[in-house]
Amino acid sequence: MRILPTVEFPEDLKRLPRADLEELCKEIREFLIESVTATGGHLSSNLGVVELTVALHYVFDIGPDKDRLVFDVSHQSYVHKILTGRRHRFGTLRKTDGLSGFTSQYESPYDLFHVSHAGTAVSTALGYHLGRLHAGKPSGKAIALVGDAGIGAGMAFEALNHAGALPDHDLLVILNDNQMSIARTVGALVRYLDKLRASDRWSDLKRDINRALETIPVVGTPLANWLPRVKEAIQHYVNPGVIFEELGFRYFGPVDGHDVHRLISTFRDLRDVKGPVFLHVITAKGRGYEPAQKDPSAYHGVSSPKKAPAEPTMVKGVAPEAPPDTRPCHKHFGETLTALARKDPRIVAITAAMPSGTGLSVFASEFPGRFYDVGICEQHAIALAGGLAAGGALPVAAIYSTFLQRAYDQVVHDVALQSAHVVLCMDRAGIVGGDGATANGAFDITYLRTVPRTTLLAPADLPEMERMLAFALGHDGLVALRWPRANFRVAPLPGNAGPIALGRSARLREGEDLAIVAYGAVVPAALEAAEALRAAGLDATVVNARFAKPLDVAALEDLAARHALLVTVEDHALAGGFGSAVLESLESPRARIVRIGLPDRFVEHGSRDDLLKRYGLSAPQIAERCEAEARRGALK
Repeated sequence: MRILPTVEFPEDLKRLPRADLEELCKEIREFLIESVTATGGHLSSNLGVVELTVALHYVFDIGPDKDRLVFDVSHQSYVHKILTGRRHRFGTLRKTDGLSGFTSQYESPYDLFHVSHAGTAVSTALGYHLGRLHAGKPSGKAIALVGDAGIGAGMAFEALNHAGALPDHDLLVILNDNQMSIARTVGALVRYLDKLRASDRWSDLKRDINRALETIPVVGTPLANWLPRVKEAIQHYVNPGVIFEELGFRYFGPVDGHDVHRLISTFRDLRDVKGPVFLHVITAKGRGYEPAQKDPSAYHGVSSPKKAPAEPTMVKGVAPEAPPDTRPCHKHFGETLTALARKDPRIVAITAAMPSGTGLSVFASEFPGRFYDVGICEQHAIALAGGLAAGGALPVAAIYSTFLQRAYDQVVHDVALQSAHVVLCMDRAGIVGGDGATANGAFDITYLRTVPRTTLLAPADLPEMERMLAFALGHDGLVALRWPRANFRVAPLPGNAGPIALGRSARLREGEDLAIVAYGAVVPAALEAAEALRAAGLDATVVNARFAKPLDVAALEDLAARHALLVTVEDHALAGGFGSAVLESLESPRARIVRIGLPDRFVEHGSRDDLLKRYGLSAPQIAERCEAEARRGALK
């Protein structure tokens, strides 16, 4: 009889005899492999925390108004979801209206936060614990589960520094050390953790020291109680983990993260320990699945099997052309930057733990001495870029749009204010898809266009990306480009092959009835929409804005003078975005201006295509909205 079907909630798990737990872990792994390889999602990281999560739920009372488990990033929370009533929904994982790939308080009372950014768990777990006390509510054990990449984030160290100064407050920080984030963990902290892994006898030795001192007749107990400096000196000599002790935590470990019985014993020992506690657990990413163990980076996130392409559909009576050749934006960016770097030795590249996701792996391979992966430290990445620029280098920082939010102060203070020539390349801009609200890059136009000495632009096809990148490297000040997690055309869009000039747009199609001004990734959809509108008897001008700052004000004024309706389209939040900039630039437009973009809400997870349709950004929806607005204007 299989055990997993009998476990729906933590109460069911706690009723199992310990002898059944190894089999349960085996069945959970089998379920994860079968389910996640079918739906897509984060596989390696979850295979690595099976025993750890089972042991946590077996020992602690994790749930509302009890002990609370806070995941850093939370992409490794699938086992937690399985054990808290969501196993039957795994067929919908990361799909539109389905199960989130991260923890979410909107999905289950067993999840405390909706998160996917690294380095936050210690802060929020401590804050939750303190908040319960301030509110006069019972507070169980606050547990933060952090990876070895996340513990290196500046925010994590800030939180450890604070928590360690609160000896009367219970906080358990678990370091899940698998030597990986998405890619191999980098930085000096890695070497430090290597020392910790080599000292797995410290916890036993520390207990032995205490016991030995206490057994010495007459003076033993006083020595243990009144000579802490003796123990401290011994500790400094034999324990590389002393850094955490110095921060105010009681350090335990390292512990084998795949020995469920030892983990249970350890958690039972620590359950009643008061004050800040740091437990170091060693795990293997991809455990139990040979392909993931051999290449944990490749299996960090897996895609669902590709489906056969659907038959071409009709858009307002117009059959679409066969899709042109395309390729991923990030790969083309990496190769383009590498080619440019061959010609200009000043070019250096920076990323924050995303060498593969941003396309910079090829650059790192060819120019290792000019490549900086700073780990999950976006603030440092941008300040470093400012310093590199001041020193005479030409830095290109490739960071996901959602993660650049974390470095806003550095963008303002350490780059723009200094008039530093830094190029920001924001991958995953706009709707990302399965990763959802925490990963959608919906705010970068808003938070960057208010910054003085900043230039914002976005390509609509890959040849334009090449020209824009060359422009950015040759233009002074902070220059930021954005593109989605998607494929772009290898060939230029019709009419889009012209040179890049500061603040100049490109008119791709002429029409008399209305004008569509699109920015970046949605330009091809705007062109498709114009063709559909022609079938409906409406002739649309289509403009590729190219720049969100500075805008092509002269072109916008001309469009507003010659058309009754001007429609802006952007894969970005409407509040403060590209359309808002257009409205601000046209003080007394004769045209009626309509903006199409993302509403004032956090966009949920789902496929990019589904969400573009849901929010009116696919070609058919753009055409329908334009037609409706044009007809409405004609009736007035």
